[in-house]
Amino acid sequence: MAREFSRTDRVGQQIHKEVASIFQNEFKNRDPRLGLVTVSGVEVSRDLAHAKVYVTFFETDEDKLKLFKQILEDNKGFIRTLLAKRMRMRAVPAVKFFQDTSITEGMRISNLVSQTLNRDKERAARAGRDLEQEEREKIQQDANYQDKDMD
Repeated sequence: MAREFSRTDRVGQQIHKEVASIFQNEFKNRDPRLGLVTVSGVEVSRDLAHAKVYVTFFETDEDKLKLFKQILEDNKGFIRTLLAKRMRMRAVPAVKFFQDTSITEGMRISNLVSQTLNRDKERAARAGRDLEQEEREKIQQDANYQDKDMD
């Protein structure tokens, strides 16, 4: 029976789960300076020797972000030791932490789109146009056009 996921994928999922649990339970007692941290992804090398752990910090201050990264770097041996106790593997991958900025970048882009749409609505209102009404009319025209194609 073929497996749906490769071994590296299964190990990555297990590391993801265990590191998140370590952050939530054991690590907060070891170094309370570390703020809210979420494990957003794990990539494991094909030889299972290295694991890239992508983390998201719920902090925007650059100084605090540097501190959080340093705390993780200083304690990666501790985290690897806990992983070794929890996982049934001959050799646990070496862990390296990377900041995942995709969530914050996505929020930034979403805000830019919202700002642009609001500016467009303001400009249209100043020009005497109702964009929402124009959109409803366009939808109605498209529906009428599709009805004609069905006949």
